[in-house]
This record gives sequence, C-alpha cells and structure tokens, in this order.
Amino acid sequence: MPSKNILFIRCLFFLAFCCTSLQSIGQELPVKHIKERIEFYKQNARGPYKSIHWFCADGEVREARDPCPKDKDEAVQHADYRDDVKKLAKDHHIFFGEILASTDRTAFWDAKNNQSRLKQYQLNRYLESVDDGWIQQKSQYYRGAIQIEDEQAWGVEFYQKFLPRDERVTNQFFLLKQSLRDIPHDGDTNLAQLMRSQSKNIADAFPKFMDARIKIHGNPTKEDIAMVKKFQQNNAAKLSTELKTELAALEKTLEEFHAPVNLTALKTQVNQLSNANTIKTRLLSFVESYDDTANPESTLVDLADILCVIRTSITDAASGNDRLLLLDLSNKFEDILLKKSQEWQPDDLLGLMEKIRNLSLAAAGTGLIELWEWNTIAPALETHLGTTELSIKDLTEFLETSRGVVEWSASMVKANYQDVVDSYTMFEPLSYGFIDDRIRSSVALDLGKAVSKLGSKIAEHANLSNSVMRLDSQSTVRGLNPGYAFGELVVVPESSENIDINPNHIYIFQKPPSDLKPVAGIMTVSEGNLVSHVQLLARNLGIPNAALSGENLKDLKKYHGDKVFYAVSAKGNVILKPEDKMSQEEKELFSKKERNSEKIAVPVDQIKLDVCEVLDMATVDASDSGKLCGPKAANLGQLKKMFPENVVEGVVIPFGIFRQHMDQQMPGETVSYWTFLIDTFAEANVKRTNQIAEAEVEAYQLERLGRLKTAIEEMPLEPYFEKQLEQKFAAAFKNKMGNVPVFLRSDTNMEDLKEFTGAGLNLTLFNILDKENILEGIKKVWASPYTERSFKWRQKYLNNPENVYPSILIIPSVDVEYSGVMITKGINRGNEDDLTVAFSRGAGGAV
Repeated sequence: MPSKNILFIRCLFFLAFCCTSLQSIGQELPVKHIKERIEFYKQNARGPYKSIHWFCADGEVREARDPCPKDKDEAVQHADYRDDVKKLAKDHHIFFGEILASTDRTAFWDAKNNQSRLKQYQLNRYLESVDDGWIQQKSQYYRGAIQIEDEQAWGVEFYQKFLPRDERVTNQFFLLKQSLRDIPHDGDTNLAQLMRSQSKNIADAFPKFMDARIKIHGNPTKEDIAMVKKFQQNNAAKLSTELKTELAALEKTLEEFHAPVNLTALKTQVNQLSNANTIKTRLLSFVESYDDTANPESTLVDLADILCVIRTSITDAASGNDRLLLLDLSNKFEDILLKKSQEWQPDDLLGLMEKIRNLSLAAAGTGLIELWEWNTIAPALETHLGTTELSIKDLTEFLETSRGVVEWSASMVKANYQDVVDSYTMFEPLSYGFIDDRIRSSVALDLGKAVSKLGSKIAEHANLSNSVMRLDSQSTVRGLNPGYAFGELVVVPESSENIDINPNHIYIFQKPPSDLKPVAGIMTVSEGNLVSHVQLLARNLGIPNAALSGENLKDLKKYHGDKVFYAVSAKGNVILKPEDKMSQEEKELFSKKERNSEKIAVPVDQIKLDVCEVLDMATVDASDSGKLCGPKAANLGQLKKMFPENVVEGVVIPFGIFRQHMDQQMPGETVSYWTFLIDTFAEANVKRTNQIAEAEVEAYQLERLGRLKTAIEEMPLEPYFEKQLEQKFAAAFKNKMGNVPVFLRSDTNMEDLKEFTGAGLNLTLFNILDKENILEGIKKVWASPYTERSFKWRQKYLNNPENVYPSILIIPSVDVEYSGVMITKGINRGNEDDLTVAFSRGAGGAV
C-alpha cells in the first residue's frame, strides 16, 4: 500500500491505522416519528405514495390523465411519493418505497454516502419480503403505482452506465453482484430469499412449521419439497385457507429453486456476449460440457473455478452490457454451486479439506473475500493435496485458515451493509435479519458448516474439544481470552446499543455495544478478533471472551436468563454449562463474595504539569510518554525522528495545558474543576469506610462525574492557548485552522501500560475541519475520561483512576482504504515473534 495511505498512531505494543470516517445516515434520526410513519404507511391504501403521475423526459410532472406532450416514448407513469416521504429523504437521507423509473441514476448510486441509497433499496425489498409488504402491505395492490417494465428498463440502463468503469467493478464487485438480485433488470427473482421469507412467514403464523423453516434456512435440499407436501397433508385439518395458499406458494418456489439447470437459457445468455469478449469461448465450453447429473464434487470444483474466471476476467469485457451479462452469469453459477455443495457431503478429513478449499475459492469468485486474500491463503489450503498423512499441527493450521475465510466472508457482508442496517434497526428491528439472510444466501453458509465439521473431527483426534451446552457446532466456538465467570446468561441477537449492562451477567452479542462497560463474560459474533477494544480490555481484567458463529448464538437463545458457568482456557477451549452441572471445584471458585483482583496504581510523580505550551510532535519521543503526553504522541514522535519522511506532522497538547484549564473555578461551585474531581473520589472513599453499599457509592460518583463532564465540555479556553494552537497548527500543517481536516486523538497517561491498555476508553474525533469544531472537540476529548464506561473500566483495575490526565494528539486526516491494528507482541499463539493484524475497510472497523 502506498505510504500516503498509512498513518502510524500507536507503536511499541500497538501500531494503529486510521482513516476518514464515512458519512453516517443514522445520526439524530427522528426515530419515534419514523416508526409512526411506518405504521401509517402499512395501513394506508397507497402506502408511501400520494397519487399517480406522468414523469416527462424534461423533468415535468403531470397528472395521470394529462400525458407528456412531447418525447412520449421517454415518459414514464408511476406513483409519486407522499410529501413526508420526500422530507425524510431530503432531511435524513432515508428512502422508502423507492421507484426507480424516474430516479437519477447517479443519485441512486450515492457514491458520497457509500452507496447508501442503493443499499436502502435492497433493504426495503428484504423487509417487503419478510413482513407481508412492510410499508407496502396495502399499496402493493395500488394499481399503476409501479410499472415493472419501466423498472427493468431503468435497471438495465443503470448497470450499462455504471459498469464500464474498471475501478468500480473491481472495488465494488460484491455489492454489484448482490444488487443484481434486487434491482429489476431481466425478469429474474431472488428465489433463495423468497424461499426463506415464505417459510418464515408460515412459521410465524403456524409455529409447528418451525422445524421445517429451520431446515429450509440452514440446510436447503430438494427433499424440502416432499417435506412441505407431507406437512400440508399431516396438518390439513388445522391449516387456514390462507396458510394452505402460502404453503402451496412455498412448494412452487422450492420446485423452481431445486429445478434442474436450464442449460439452454444459460447458453443463450452466454451467446449474448460480444465475440470480442475473451471469456466467451471458455464459458460456452463450460456450459456445453456441463452435466447436472455428474458427481457433485467434480461439478463444484469446476463451478468454483469458473466463478473465479469471471471475476478475474470481467474487466477484459469493455461494454457495460457484457459486464452485466457476466455478473448475471456469476450469480446463476453461484446458485448452482450452492445446490451442488449441499449434495457433496464428505465425511473424511481429506474430503472435507478439499470441499473447504474449493468453497474458499468460490468465496473469492463471488466477492466474499478479496482475490489477494485468496492468493495469500491458497497454499495453506492446499497442504492436503497429494498426501494421505497430516499432522495435528498441519490440520490445526488448515482449520485456523479456513475459519478465517468464514469470518472474512461474513465480514464482507457486514462491511457493505452494517451501517445501513444499524440505522434502519433504530426504527425497524426486522432490518437486523438482512445481513444474516445475505450470509445464508452465499457460499459462507455451507463453508461454515464444512469448517465446523472439520473442527469437530480434528478435536476428536487431538482431544481438544469445547463443551458449550449441547451445541451441534462446537468447533465454531473459539476462545479469545482466558478466564472464568458465573452469572446469568444474556443473549442479544439483535442490536445491542442502548441496552442496560449488568456487570455480573455473561453476555452473548451479535455485535457488542460501542460503549460496552465491564461484564462477567463475553461471547461475540462480530469483533471476534484479538485486537478489538473489547478484547484488549477483557484481557486486562481476566474476563473470559470467545468468538462464536451466528448459528451458535441462535442455538444459545434458549438458555437466555439461565445461570451458567463460563470458562475459556489459555489454549482457547470453551466451556459453557448450566449451574446444576457445575462441579464442586467450579462452585468453590465463586464461594467468596469477590474474586481476588490486584489493582495497580499509575505513577504520576513524574508528570510535567508545568509544561503549558502546545508542542510540535517532532519534539517529543518515547521517553516523554506518561510525562508530557500519552504514549500515542510520544511513540509517534519517536517514529517521526526515526523516519521523518514517512510519518505525518502533528501537534501535541500536553498534560499541563489540560491541568491548567482544570484549575479554573468550576461554574456553580466554589472550587476548581480539579478539586471537584479529587473531592468526588475522596468522598467516595469516606462512604466506603462508613460501609455504604458499593452501588450507592458508584451512583454518587457517576452523578458527580456526569456534572464534571458537562462542565468541561462548556469550559472556556484560555486566550493564550487558542492563539498558540493556531500558530503551531499553521507551522505543522502549512495552513491555518479551518483549512486542514484533522483527527483529535485522546492520549492519556492511563493507556498502553504494561498492565493495562485502556484501549478505546476515551474519545477520538475524526475528520474535524472548522476551527470552532476543533476547539469544541478539544474540550470533548478532555471530558471523555469521565464517561460512565471509561470510569467503570478504570475503576475496576486501577487504584487511582482519578489521576487520569488526557493529552491530545492532532494529526491530519488521510485518504486511506483500510484501517486497523497491529500488535507486535505474540497474543495469538503465545509466540513472542507473532504479529497480529486486524483490519477492515473504513474507519476503525477492526477495533
């Protein structure tokens, strides 16, 4: 990666990469209002629409009975949006019931918002499929609202316009392939999603169908057709007319989904490619030699290969039409591969490894992992070729690599859609199922099953198995951080934001909340990497932490609310068992009211509070860490001295300036901000001495710290400081404040310590441009150590949490493609030479 795309901000134990944040559509949404509108649209005969109009080529909108006077062939007729729907789009970038026919294609691609509008269209279609039309429950019958022929014509032109750019096809390959399953362009339907949504709706209305639904969702095979028929026969007397109709529709969908491959249609589509297309001959040969009755193993191998051929060769096709045809063919070949994967069920080690290797290749071909990722891991997934003997070490390394492919595949879906899903989940909880639906529609589903099966077999050979309740897929659970806990199990399958966290509970999250406070134990589907903030904090406190699959989480929902024992070993084995299955030895671990936990005191005797001037980052080095400033600035300054041409310029606001401002009198009080802080902790200790309950003491501290935080955010800045900051800013960045976007990085004396990382506890602000926003941001960063989350993590581990001193590192925003963390000490396998790297697209995604 070019050096301009990398910004070092943490070293020694950490090297972190950051980038500008993407615009979020989920900020300050009027959630209550949107919920009310959704319910209104559901009951409104016209849903989100007002009336039918003509939309003319020149932009004029005319009444339905008054056609466009000219360019009639280019005019389209469809519903117009209600005014409140337009206002949501204008004010909050939320698009409901989008009709494509007269939509500006560039606006729909929505590049500046990370393709948010396109993704919302897909999410709307999903919600319509799983919730009886969703906001279109009644308007789906509104005659003339949408003309499918116009929608399809628009879709074809959209792809023909946007596909010719090589960079777009290369960088957005997965998203473009997925969008083809939702945007009308050729009359095809997304049968896999329809099949799942139909079975879900039936199970919701008739719970006895739940087992069949689980089978269709998790392991779809052609035997499902007979299963549904038998279910109808066995329950005919109990089924309503509506349910019988829905079951018949599901049966028809299953028959279409599992129908033999239509080779004639495939050949016709391949022949539509221009003769100049170099891949055309290869595809024709593949289709003409394809035998749907052949061994599924050999067929899957060929399909995985052809998927990769399409992906690697698509930019050789010059026209948008050829690229559209190739992406459509890729989706069709992927659908065939998914069926063949279900038919190939090896039970031996080498067979499983071969299946995993080819499904991983297919993951690369379908965009779930990057091509460079496949090229990197391919040798590790081919160790079994040409041999019949493999060591446990060989098998374990193969398993770790293949687990990575599963996680990366799921992460690709999340990286593309999580921001939109999170925003919609605020007002429509059903949105959270979208990502799971996309993963289930992909190679990742069967790849995950094969990896789980391989893991179980390896565990049998190595005698290293997990014991997590009675899960079928034990090997997809893996320990991240050793520790043990006892408490109530809380399973959070959807959004975890804004839920109350109990420090004595054990939590299983789909994705942990952004402000997670200390808990007894954690298991997560998302952020299951060793360098996430959650993991680093858990490691400090001995909190057991493990990663598990989405299927594991669903299987564990039945134990929600139960008291459980949870332990993770140093080797990564995981135990989760009910209270009544605990051994006497395990019970004795919790016989005392509290486990021993040795707290540490952060030294403050060497802090140089007399240095009250803004510093050029190049003038500090590692020896200043914990004295003038925090470790980020000190270590980055050290790197600047070592590699002056490769490290950005920076400005440091040292501890002394923070303390000087804290010595001002606090509004509404007779003492300074600092004295108010010290008095808070002193009074808390008096209360403990007087045997006041810890919960009451904590409530007292949090109330006082909340007042202090607010006061700091409103604190007046010293005029000398503002003037000096402007001067140092201009000197470092060769431009005045307000013209250079910057990061404001919190950098305290209580982080990156040998015993305590403090990872992610304090605020960092991205891409701040305006001078006033920078000055306000400085106060927000200074105030961030006094949030409830930051206080609770420090209070749990440190003897002197009141002595936190924030410095601030100011560095320019950089245009990067990826961000993440690298740890240079061995935390993965206990090997000191290990380097552990976690990264993802966008800002801070890996941490």
